[in-house]
Amino acid sequence: MDISSFLSYLKYERRLSKHTVLAYETDLRQFISYVFDLYELKGSAEVSHFHLRAWIVHLMDAGLSTKSVNRKISALKTFFKFELRQGRIQTDPMQKVISPKSGKRLPVVVQESQLETLFTQVVFEDDFGGLRDRLMLEMLYSTGMRRAELIGLRDADLNERSMQIRVFGKGGKERLIPILPGILHLISAYRESRDATFGTAGQDRLFLTDRGEPLYPNFVYRKVKQYLGMVSTSARNSPHVLRHSFATHLTDHGADLNAVKELLGHASLAATQVYTHNSMEKLRAVYEKAHPKSKNLQGN
Repeated sequence: MDISSFLSYLKYERRLSKHTVLAYETDLRQFISYVFDLYELKGSAEVSHFHLRAWIVHLMDAGLSTKSVNRKISALKTFFKFELRQGRIQTDPMQKVISPKSGKRLPVVVQESQLETLFTQVVFEDDFGGLRDRLMLEMLYSTGMRRAELIGLRDADLNERSMQIRVFGKGGKERLIPILPGILHLISAYRESRDATFGTAGQDRLFLTDRGEPLYPNFVYRKVKQYLGMVSTSARNSPHVLRHSFATHLTDHGADLNAVKELLGHASLAATQVYTHNSMEKLRAVYEKAHPKSKNLQGN
C-alpha cells in the first residue's frame, strides 16, 4: 500500500512538522507490516474494521499505553479519511472503530457455552414457577433489557404478530425489541400456567411472583443469581450480567454497534463502546488458538 501521497499531503497541505509526519509514517508502516502480512491484503480498499480491531488487540497485547494506542488510531483515522477523499476506498473502515478508554472496568459476562448449558441442561420445573424463572432468564439474555424494564412488562406490551416487545427504559423512553420464536413459545406456555394458577382478573403484569404479585427487584436478583450460580463461578451473577452478556455476544458475532446501542436503549454510542473491548479479548483468544501464524506472532 502506497502512503507517499498521504505523507506529502501532511507535509505540504497540512504543513505538519517533520517530527509529526514521521510519527504518522511510523504508525502507518507498523500497521501495514502487521495487518497486510497477516491477512495478505493488497491495498487500503481491502481493510475492514475487523482488521483494524485486530491491530488494536495486537497493540494492547504488546503492552502499549491507552494514550499510545489512541495516537496510532488517530493516525489511521486521518489516513483513511484521506483515502476516502481520494476515491481509493468506498467506505471508511474506521467508522466502526472506537478508541479505548483508560481505567474503565470491563463488563462481567457469562460465556456462551455456560448459557447454553443453563438453557439446555439445567432442569426447570414444569410448573408456574419453573416456567416463569426460565422465561425471565431467557428474556433478560435474548433482549438485553434491564431488570426494571422486565419488572414493568405488561401483557399488552407483547406484539406476537410483529414479534416485538415494548419496554420503557430510563426516563420512560419507549423502545421496541425483537423477540425470537422460541421466546414466544415460552411466553405462551407461561401465560397459560399463570392464568390457570392466579386467574386473569385485575392483573396485567406479565411476570408475577409465587404469590401472584408483581415482581420486585430483589426477587429477580435472587432468581438470576440462583440459576447463573449453577453454570458460572463468577461472584457477580446479577440480572445486569445477562444484559452485558447479550451485548457482548452480539458484538462478538459482528453486530453493528449502532444496532446494539438501539437494542440496549443507550442514549449515546459511548455507553455501548465498552462491549467492543470484551470482543477484543475474545478475538485475542481466537488468534492464539486458531491462527496458523499465532506461534510466530506470539514470539515477536
